[in-house]
Amino acid sequence: MKRLGLWAIGIAALAVAGPIATHAGENEGRCTLATLNGQYLFNGTGTLFPPAFGVTSASTGTSAGFHIFNGDGTGTDFVAFSINGTVVVPSSSTPITYTLKPDCTGTYQVPGTPTLHFDIFVAVDGSALTVIEIDPGVALSWGPQPRVGSPQNAQ
Repeated sequence: MKRLGLWAIGIAALAVAGPIATHAGENEGRCTLATLNGQYLFNGTGTLFPPAFGVTSASTGTSAGFHIFNGDGTGTDFVAFSINGTVVVPSSSTPITYTLKPDCTGTYQVPGTPTLHFDIFVAVDGSALTVIEIDPGVALSWGPQPRVGSPQNAQ
């Protein structure tokens, strides 16, 4: 009887743990390019070190704007950027490309001179992301960046 009771408890424990383990796995590996879709606000301040952006001494970089992610690996950044309080990029739009792995990490880049490279970390539901620039000489990060517009009204 004692063995039968322990066996029944073991079966019951597996029956309860099985659905929990299955449910926990549902949230892993869910991101695709389509996870990022819509308009995301950002602003940030960081440090620039020579020769990044042509600075000759440690400088402060500040940016504000928004990304529009199209859900297909492409998008547009609308951004203004200043160095030490002087606007060096007035409000403008620039095409971007991005990647997103199933674990919700990825990259995005802004083509140009120079091309800017970022690592991104995305909420599983696409509601927000955080960003860190990975170019040498730049210590800039932004986040969290909330989604504020749906795909229908983002453009």
